[in-house]
Amino acid sequence: MTAELGDEVDQPVGRLVEPLAKVLGPRTAGPLGKLGLHTTGDLLRHYPRRYNEPGQLTDLSSIQVGEHVTVMAQVRQATVRQVRSGGYMLAAVVTDGSRSLNLTFFAKAKRPLHGHEIKLRAGRVGLFTGTVSLYQRTRQLTHPDYVIVGVDVDDEAEALVEAGRPIPIYPASASIPSWRIQTSVRTVLGPLTEADVPDPLPAALRQERTLSTLYEALRDVHEPFTDDQSRRGMHRLRYEEAFVLQAALARRRAEAASQEATARPGVVGGLLDRFDAQLPFTLTAGQREVGVELARDLARAQPMQRLLQGEVGSGKTVVALRAMLQVVDAGGQAALLAPTEVLASQHVRTLRALLGSLAEGGFLGGDDDGTRVALLTGSQGAVARRENLLDAASGRAGIVVGTHALLSENVQFADLGLVVVDEQHRFGVEQRDLLRAKAASAPHLLVMTATPIPRTVAMTAFGDLETSTLREVPAGRSGVTTHVVAAENARWMDRTWRRVREEVDAFHRVYVVCPRIDPDEPRAGGAGDRQRPGARTGDDEDGADLLALDLDEGAGESRARRPLRAVLEVADELRALPALAGVEIGVLHGRMSADDKETAMAKFAAGQLQVLVSTTVIEVGVDVAEATVMVVLDADRFGISQLHQLRGRVGRGSAPGLCLLVSGAVDDDPGRPSATRLRTLAQTTDGFALADVDLELRREGDVLGAAQSGGASSLRLLRVTRDGDLIAQTRVDASALVAADPTLARHPELRDAIEQQLAGEREEFLERS
Repeated sequence: MTAELGDEVDQPVGRLVEPLAKVLGPRTAGPLGKLGLHTTGDLLRHYPRRYNEPGQLTDLSSIQVGEHVTVMAQVRQATVRQVRSGGYMLAAVVTDGSRSLNLTFFAKAKRPLHGHEIKLRAGRVGLFTGTVSLYQRTRQLTHPDYVIVGVDVDDEAEALVEAGRPIPIYPASASIPSWRIQTSVRTVLGPLTEADVPDPLPAALRQERTLSTLYEALRDVHEPFTDDQSRRGMHRLRYEEAFVLQAALARRRAEAASQEATARPGVVGGLLDRFDAQLPFTLTAGQREVGVELARDLARAQPMQRLLQGEVGSGKTVVALRAMLQVVDAGGQAALLAPTEVLASQHVRTLRALLGSLAEGGFLGGDDDGTRVALLTGSQGAVARRENLLDAASGRAGIVVGTHALLSENVQFADLGLVVVDEQHRFGVEQRDLLRAKAASAPHLLVMTATPIPRTVAMTAFGDLETSTLREVPAGRSGVTTHVVAAENARWMDRTWRRVREEVDAFHRVYVVCPRIDPDEPRAGGAGDRQRPGARTGDDEDGADLLALDLDEGAGESRARRPLRAVLEVADELRALPALAGVEIGVLHGRMSADDKETAMAKFAAGQLQVLVSTTVIEVGVDVAEATVMVVLDADRFGISQLHQLRGRVGRGSAPGLCLLVSGAVDDDPGRPSATRLRTLAQTTDGFALADVDLELRREGDVLGAAQSGGASSLRLLRVTRDGDLIAQTRVDASALVAADPTLARHPELRDAIEQQLAGEREEFLERS
């Protein structure tokens, strides 16, 4: 909810941007501010996470020592006694009917405890909040904050009403319990009227979908008298959240459709036709079908906006290259933006190998009608960089591949017609816009991801792009078998390294992946250093080099963690293993120079190194056909999609691949999400099935891009795992509204909601770029 301050803004809008310090006072506003709640609108959008039914007690077996909890329980007894220090203690016991929890209050005199003793009468039910501790092997809350149901109200009539209502339980903190948030919400909500709450949903749409107004919905969720009332309010707010998101995406689609691009139709007998004629393999049906879609889009005078998602090894690079060649045939250039130097260099090698002499235009032995493939990276030598810059600016290089270096001001293009973004989730909105700004007119856009995307996520995170999908893997690949290896089982680990030796002796190559570079790095994910999955760390080439964290939601910080395996440490250990005597073992990680990384990969591809100990810098795009084994150490510290990408680096030739996921998680606790991830990976290689499991296991914000964008998730109530039908419905509704009013001039409340809810970094996940 937003308000723009100016002459046209009336008083009702202002009610929702009033500072809480003014409305509630600084003493209450302070703790709320720590929860990110600063205005009345913020507070009203702080929805209950659940509701307690009167008489429905919390299962006390579920609470953990060290956890800050709010529980509903019944008082069994409360007694005051003197302690040895001379002071007094009130000891109360509350129960859920079978298990109990102790409450303790201390005071220097008996009198201050009298009020607690009166309220904590046996049989009464209350909400109790505090941090669970352990005393003499019994769980307890010391000086808990609490409220007694039906008692802590002003009069008896109100007590009867309150005792029968659902009790909202809010996301809270140690400094402000749930019921104080509830009191604050009621204080803010009480004076408001319908006119004070601008509604992003048009009245006609509300009527068509049988939805309440926003004002009514806020009252339904914050002050329900029945379960049906709270459910009605939550449904309305979920619809609104989905609708605002889809309206933003529809507006992006409309904006893109209104731009002019240079049409890049195919040319008979051009580079694309000659490339197709020399291909040593047959395109899959999926590659041909997607190729037709891209060719059709490129031939239009509106910019293509397309997402190409595909299974690992499905041949996305060839499809993208064919699109780039169509643009080059039409007189334009294509830029391929890759997230790491290793992947950028890999792309250049792959493109040049596929094109052959067609990539050597103007060179001795090259095709006279060919083009060039230039590479631009940040650590490139001055001579090579100058030459490649000139090829890009002059147009001699029809295809320019690079990392973030492509975005620098001194990189110019003669006629940029197509931008291909590989692994879009690794780039920010501004970065993509910088590259597109280098074109005279809006360039066509092709976004590629090797991480299959569930339908509901595609409708949200990629909702402004048309989607093409490659599911079929090219013929001739033997596939990959995956096994989970218990890290603590010495016999299994010995067999792992002997299996590696067998592959080396068969002239194959082996990857060993570790989550860290150095053994002495600070352990990520510890207290005060919690990271999101996939969050960037100090190594700008390794998106998850320091991913050393527990991905299991709800895992206690006190849980003992093993030291994580590190590249440099593991490489030394493997060199000392008798089973690997005489094997050449190299390392690869993001802190190495570009030349050293290039040398390591070249030696590995050529067989001069047989085992490569690496971070996840090899996760995407690296293609060594002789690589047959992938050993992932501390595999429980990686997500499903990342592990699926890693194992996609092996089995890419005619020899079958083997992926060994080494972990202690399965033995520690087979029910933990990390163990579920590993077992699922061992059971299937279907990336789309894995994406659905990943969506179920991971936190919502991560799936929708918060981890990649660096901002918090914009979703409050909407869940893509549950609300697929609702998302699909709002997509239709929002598209129709934006088609009739592209600028939302007739719907200022909706425009304001988009600008507020999806502003800044939180809008980044929409583009996933």
